[in-house]
Amino acid sequence: MKKLYLLLAGIFCLAALNLNGQPLAPEPVHVKSYIDQQADALEEQVIQWRRQLHQNPELSNREFETAKMVARHLESLGLEVRTGIAHTGVVGILRGSKPGPVVALRADMDALPVTERVDVPFASKVTTTYLGEPSGVMHACGHDTHVAMLMGAAQILTGMKDQIAGTVVFIFQPAEEGAPPGEEGGAELMVKEGVLADPKVDVVFGLHINAQTEVGTVKYKPGGAMAAVNRMVIKIKGKQTHGSQPWGGVDPISISAQVIQGLQMIVSRQMELTKEPLVISIGKIHGGVRSNIIPEEVEMVGTIRTLDEEMQKDVHERIRRTVVNIAESWGASAEIEIEKGYPVTYNDPDLTATMLPAIQATAGKENVILTKAKTGAEDFSFFAREVPGLFLFLGGMPKGMDPKEAAPHHTPDFFIDESGMKLGVKLFCNLTLDYMEQ
Repeated sequence: MKKLYLLLAGIFCLAALNLNGQPLAPEPVHVKSYIDQQADALEEQVIQWRRQLHQNPELSNREFETAKMVARHLESLGLEVRTGIAHTGVVGILRGSKPGPVVALRADMDALPVTERVDVPFASKVTTTYLGEPSGVMHACGHDTHVAMLMGAAQILTGMKDQIAGTVVFIFQPAEEGAPPGEEGGAELMVKEGVLADPKVDVVFGLHINAQTEVGTVKYKPGGAMAAVNRMVIKIKGKQTHGSQPWGGVDPISISAQVIQGLQMIVSRQMELTKEPLVISIGKIHGGVRSNIIPEEVEMVGTIRTLDEEMQKDVHERIRRTVVNIAESWGASAEIEIEKGYPVTYNDPDLTATMLPAIQATAGKENVILTKAKTGAEDFSFFAREVPGLFLFLGGMPKGMDPKEAAPHHTPDFFIDESGMKLGVKLFCNLTLDYMEQ
């Protein structure tokens, strides 16, 4: 970044002279100091943006008002703005005054079908019907903070346009939590529609605020940082009979219990967990109508989390074999569907190593923590599969709080300390400029 620092310093020096060559301002400002100053000045505005978004959350592929708010802001900065990408996505393009690489910065925009319980003045009161059930709508994963931070970074970087050697693509992405049934959406659809192709993106940076990570800290993980996710649906088909005479039929409920145990035996007894972690969870079971009828069919819905592509293929085959064999051993049959899902969120190791000094300079070396992989999933993975990517975890938990006491993401009590957002704004800016200088 040294050359950029010197260039900006020279420009500040020239700007500090009047027509007679007399100084008008004190000494030139260092680039990092300039970004720090601008982030300080914008902090209250970023918080207000976040609160407006939090109070008005919108579900996946329905982020209409959120998209309008983002587009208005980007247009006010004089950026080239594209809307309607992957349904509601917004892209702003900042072309610097000098040629250089193309850096993409991404924020996700969608909320969740969760009814908020947090006692804040800007709590969401929005309600909806989700998959036939009444529900609240809440930014219960921090996407509102991501949007607000990237809006702030766009404003700061636009103000430095004359010093930018390259192009910045600001990606505001819908449907990270998954498109509604029967629809496409999210990062995968944005990639299909060419968001990384025009202009051709060289690298992509993203971050996720975390409710169990203390404000002021940043966590990173080279390689597989977040898991691939696959939804699975298992149907066990038996033979219906009276509940008082189970021998007269084939009980799919009892068989389902054995299937669940068999799935956990795959995790604990068949997979090399010292290589990468693995999770198989059943989250929904449906079968039967009353107490004295053994039903004909039971449906189970679950999730598979893997951090290695070979392990992913292996475990899918083991699941199919286990489910079918258990069902057939009891005279039942089984159908299993494993959906495509998100790939592993992969942080390019070389890019991670290259950007680590910039992250440490921004947050303070003592506040940058090498972490282990997470079994949560992120569709940022579709961007990072196309170009080198780096995805960071930003602290959003109040200082001194026990992480075990902090409400998890996707829950009604999810809470973010807004003082952590300023660091996110700085990271977006410094990662961009440092990469361009590299």
